[in-house]
Amino acid sequence: MNTENAQQNLTEYVTAMIGGQLFGLPIVRVQDVFIPERLTRVPLAPPEIAGVLNLRGSIVTLIDLRRRFGLGERGDGNSSMAIGVESRAESYGLLIDSVGEVLKLDDAAREPNPINMDQRLARVSAGIHRLDGQLLIVVDVDRVLDIGANAIAA
Repeated sequence: MNTENAQQNLTEYVTAMIGGQLFGLPIVRVQDVFIPERLTRVPLAPPEIAGVLNLRGSIVTLIDLRRRFGLGERGDGNSSMAIGVESRAESYGLLIDSVGEVLKLDDAAREPNPINMDQRLARVSAGIHRLDGQLLIVVDVDRVLDIGANAIAA
């Protein structure tokens, strides 16, 4: 088997835990991982917008993925982490419970969303990977950031 072709069919994902569920973000979309500090709330923003902060001179909009995915509030009091992404020349931080490892997964093993997946998750999922004992939901970063259209439709 040609190893060069095998490499082309792998995607690397940064894994994150949110509400006890494992998610994977394509590593090509991830700018950095950070702990948000000095968050400023935004009046009249949709509930999934946690606020904005200044990160190394850039204004970053923080999106609470627990709220965005309908996974409830954090009750443990631990601080959140954020995964930095960029879209349309804007910087965003996706609030997560914890960051995991980077996984290389075969694109051919990715499956479509299960029919019984919660609609809030199905809207932002690009499919799933079955791992040992758990499901990894592949996050479609552009759909997660498409808050304006969802806020109008809601």
